[in-house]
Amino acid sequence: MNQEDRLAKLKERIREKGRLMVAYSGGVDSSLLAALARDALGDNALAVILDSETLPRGELQQAAALAGQMGLNFRVAKFNILHQEPFQDNTPRRCYICKKSSIALLKSIAAEEGIGSIADGLNRDDCQQWRPGTAACHEEGIWHPLLEAGMGKEDIRAAARELGLPVWNKPSSACLASRIPYGQPITEEILRMVEAAEDLLKSLGFGQLRVRADGRGARIELEKQDMKKALESGEEIACKLQALGFQYISLDLQGYRSGSMDEVLWTSRD
Repeated sequence: MNQEDRLAKLKERIREKGRLMVAYSGGVDSSLLAALARDALGDNALAVILDSETLPRGELQQAAALAGQMGLNFRVAKFNILHQEPFQDNTPRRCYICKKSSIALLKSIAAEEGIGSIADGLNRDDCQQWRPGTAACHEEGIWHPLLEAGMGKEDIRAAARELGLPVWNKPSSACLASRIPYGQPITEEILRMVEAAEDLLKSLGFGQLRVRADGRGARIELEKQDMKKALESGEEIACKLQALGFQYISLDLQGYRSGSMDEVLWTSRD
C-alpha cells in the first residue's frame, strides 16, 4: 500500500469514530495523527496537551503554538504527577503509573466532551523499546491508529513532510523523568535542573541530546558528530552546568541513545 492510500485509509478509520480525542504532545507522531483527525473530523477531533511537571516548558509552548498553526481544536490540561508518591519513588514501573494517571485524566475530559475514543501516536518502532506505559494503554483501551496502520518512525516522518508539518524532522523527545536513574527520587528541583541544562546545550547548537542526572552529576549524551564540538567547548559547558547546580559533568562516550536509563534493567538480569 502506498503512502497516499495508507493515509486515506487512516482518515477513513478516524472518521468512523465520529468524535475522537488525540493525546497530543507536539512531536511528529501525535502531530501527524492530530492533523489526520482534523482533516477527517474537523472540530469533532480534540487534541489535548497534558501539562505536567515532567514536560519541558519549551515543549509545551511549541506544542501549543503548532496546534494553533495547524488549526487544531485543542486544549491544555494541567496534569500533576509529582504529588503521587509511587511516581516520585521512580521504580521501573514509573511510566506505567504515570500513564495510568494521565489516561484517567484524559478519560474524564473525554466524558465531559462526549467523546468515546482516545487515540495516541504509538507506532511500530515504539514496540521494540521498553515502554511499560504501553501496557497501561492496552488496559485502558487507548487506540493506536499509526500502529494499526503498520507505520514506523520513518513512515511517519515521510507522511508529515508530505503534509507540510514543520515538525516532520523534529528530534525525538521524552518526559524529563526519563533522565533520572531508577531509585533516585524525582523532585521538581532536579527536573528543572535537567531542563535548564538541555536548553543550554541546545542554545549552543547541539541537536539530539539528553542530560542524564545522577545525584549532582550530569551525564551528557550527544550524537557522535557533536562530540568533538562538546570536547572543544568542555570548559564552557562544565562551568555553565555547574552554575545550574550540577557538581560533576561528564560526556557519555557511547553517545545519544533512546532509553539509556533502561540499560540497567537488562544488565541486572544477566
